[in-house]
Amino acid sequence: MRHPLAGQIVAALFFRLLLNTGRRFVYPFAPAMSRELAVPLSAITSIIAAGQLTSLLGLFSGPLADRFGYRVMMRAGLAMLAVGMLLCGLAPEYWPVFVGLVVASFGKTIFDPSIQAFIGHSVPFERRGRVIGIIETAWAGSTLIGIPAIGLIIADIGLTGAFYLLALLGAVGWLTISRVIPADGGASGSGNNRVHIFAALPQLFKVRPAAGMLAFGFWISIANDSLFVVYGAWFEQDFQVSVAALGFSTIAIGAAELCGESLTAVFADRIGLKRAITLGLGLAMAAYLLLPLIGSSLSLAMAGMFIVFLTFEFTIVTSFSLSTELMAESRATMMAGFYATSGVGRMIGVLVGGWLWQLGGIHAVAWSAAGLTGCGLLSLWWGLHGWTRQRPCRR
Repeated sequence: MRHPLAGQIVAALFFRLLLNTGRRFVYPFAPAMSRELAVPLSAITSIIAAGQLTSLLGLFSGPLADRFGYRVMMRAGLAMLAVGMLLCGLAPEYWPVFVGLVVASFGKTIFDPSIQAFIGHSVPFERRGRVIGIIETAWAGSTLIGIPAIGLIIADIGLTGAFYLLALLGAVGWLTISRVIPADGGASGSGNNRVHIFAALPQLFKVRPAAGMLAFGFWISIANDSLFVVYGAWFEQDFQVSVAALGFSTIAIGAAELCGESLTAVFADRIGLKRAITLGLGLAMAAYLLLPLIGSSLSLAMAGMFIVFLTFEFTIVTSFSLSTELMAESRATMMAGFYATSGVGRMIGVLVGGWLWQLGGIHAVAWSAAGLTGCGLLSLWWGLHGWTRQRPCRR
């Protein structure tokens, strides 16, 4: 790996850790936030759902990144994190917090496709699974480092302190990104990208592999977020964990995600990306089905969550690597579309998860997740049937 690229990957890990923490910390602390803001739990899950809805707007950031460069959109994403969290800290009431968290979530929405497209452009396909697996450890880092730290801050100095810290770190990221990421991001100089900024969007649904991958992301995201949004309530209700302990319970999830991302980095390129995704989906379905059966104590429930998130993370990170090649001339557009449909799935998962929890507890949530993951597997098979990578012509 070339030294400049190695430095860019390290920086990207830090930036994504901030953005991921800014979006994800609301999930386990939803009950605590509802008490802090004096609103029902459903009001907090509405914030989460609205944050996921911003993924739809990411459809437009992808073509912009393909035309004007990846770094422009990365900087915009970090600026939105800083501004959104600052608003939450300055006005810690429900509606300002609602707006601030949605703005911060939109920052992640426009940052992620650009960094994935930057990697797709800069890293050969044969090594892309490894590099994207490394980058995606920032997702696990948010649960291993970010959320536990937020839990300690909330327990010690309150929710407002957590907002101010994230705002400060987001501003630091905005100031430093221009020193490590190239100005053009490898995009804007290409003549193939100088088309109308929305011209590539319809192709996402006309190209069968792309359409299949979008549907795949939609279904598996409903499945995973329907569980993630209720696991805090599950742990509080069945095992009486405290807020600080709930924050540290995410270490099991973060460790699982880190293992899944590491497995992608080590094995996905070796066994083939398509085969690896199929394997991961099958194992994820089995993990969802087993979770209610083995989750009779806190330690067993944590072990079950570990298995669920390991298999899911391996699957989703491997799919990122493959998605960067499905529309090689419009990588940011493809990734923005993938994040958008996945974000809609996460939004639906947040809403459906609460309803399923009330209907049948963890059994209803986990077993529905297994069925939805099966729908994702069928979508993947349909989309990638007969697909092979088109290798670039050598001149």
